[in-house]
Amino acid sequence: MYLEKLELKHFRNYEDVNVAFSPQVNVLIGKNAQGKTNLLESIYVLAMARSHRTSNDREMVTFKKDAALIRGEVHQRLGNTKLELLISRKGKKAKVNYLEKARLSQYIGQLNVILFAPEDLALVKGAPSVRRRFIDMEFGQIDALYLHALTEYRAVLRQRNKYLKELQTKKATDKVYLEILSEQLSESGSQIIFKRLEFLQELEKYADKLHNQITQGKEHLQFQYESTLKEYQGKSVLELKQSLIEQYKTMMDKEIFQGTTLLGPHRDDVRFMLNDKNVQVYGSQGQQRTAALSVKLAEIDLMKEKTHEYPILLLDDVLSELDGARQTHLLKTIQNKVQTFLTTPGLSDVAQQLINKPKIFRIDNGKITEEKSFTIEEE
Repeated sequence: MYLEKLELKHFRNYEDVNVAFSPQVNVLIGKNAQGKTNLLESIYVLAMARSHRTSNDREMVTFKKDAALIRGEVHQRLGNTKLELLISRKGKKAKVNYLEKARLSQYIGQLNVILFAPEDLALVKGAPSVRRRFIDMEFGQIDALYLHALTEYRAVLRQRNKYLKELQTKKATDKVYLEILSEQLSESGSQIIFKRLEFLQELEKYADKLHNQITQGKEHLQFQYESTLKEYQGKSVLELKQSLIEQYKTMMDKEIFQGTTLLGPHRDDVRFMLNDKNVQVYGSQGQQRTAALSVKLAEIDLMKEKTHEYPILLLDDVLSELDGARQTHLLKTIQNKVQTFLTTPGLSDVAQQLINKPKIFRIDNGKITEEKSFTIEEE
C-alpha cells in the first residue's frame, strides 16, 4: 500500500495543503521547526487515530481554530480507500470511504504505518513501558482482535485500580466485586499475552535474519517475553485466563494494600538477547542500536505477511543518528519495497547515493514546495 494524496486543514502549522506523493521515497527537507515532523505526524494520526507525540488532541489543532481535518487517499491491492479524520473539542470522527465509523478500533488498520524516530533507538535499552507501547501499537494495526482485547483490558484495568483504591481506603468492602473485575481482566489479559507471544515469535524470525546480515553473521538476535504471570509458556488462552484468575486470588491482599493491579500484561516486558546475552545489560550502544534497527525493519516483513500489504515507513530524522554502515543497511532494505517518508535537514553522501529518484519536498513554515532536482546539498 501507499499514500497517494494527503490533505490537511488547520493541523499544527499547516493551514490548508494538498500534496501528492511518490509510491517510493519522499524526502521532506528543511530547517528545524518548519513542519517536517508535523507532516509525518499527520500521516501517523491518519493511520492510528492518535499522535505519537502528544496525548492532548488540542495540540494538533492550529491555534485559535476549532478543528483539524486530515484526509488521505490510500492505494491498496484491491483498490483505493479514502480516509478522513476530524479532530475537535468533541473528540474524533473517522470515516472510511465517506462512511463514519462508530468506533476508532473499526477505523485503525486501513492504513498501516511504521514510525522510526531517534527515540526508537532506545527501544532496547529504554523502560519496559517503551517496549509495551511498541508491541501494542504495531500489533494493534495487524490484528483487530488484539486491539479489541487491549481496549477492553485498559477499560477494566482503570475500573479495577479505582476499586482497589476504594478497598485500600475502606470506602468499599465487597471483595466479590473485585473478583468479578479480576475475571473480566483475565479474559482480555489472557488474549493479549497469547497474541504477544505469537507475534513476537514471528517478529523474531525476521529480526534475527536482518541482525545477522548487519553483523555479517556474528550475532543472533532472540526475544524473551517477561511476564508477571507464572508458567505462561505453551498455554492456551483458556489456561492463561485460569492462571491469571488464580494469581489474582493469591495476590488480593497485597493488591488491596498497595491499591493497584500488580499482575498482567500492563506490567510485562520483552528482553532482547544477542548470542544468549541480554543486550540491555551487556550490549554496547552500537549493539543496542543495531538490535533496535533490526526490530523496526522486521516489522515491515511481518506486516506484509499478516496483511498482504507493505506498510508505509516514516523515518523522522533517523539517518543523522546512524553511522554509514547502518544507513546503508536501512536504505537498501527499504529501496523499491515500501513507500517511505524521510525527514532531514540535509542528506548524507550515503543517502544520496542509495536513494533512487526520490520525490523531494521542501518544507518552509508550513508551506510545501516540490523540488525538481534529485541532488540535495547538505545544509
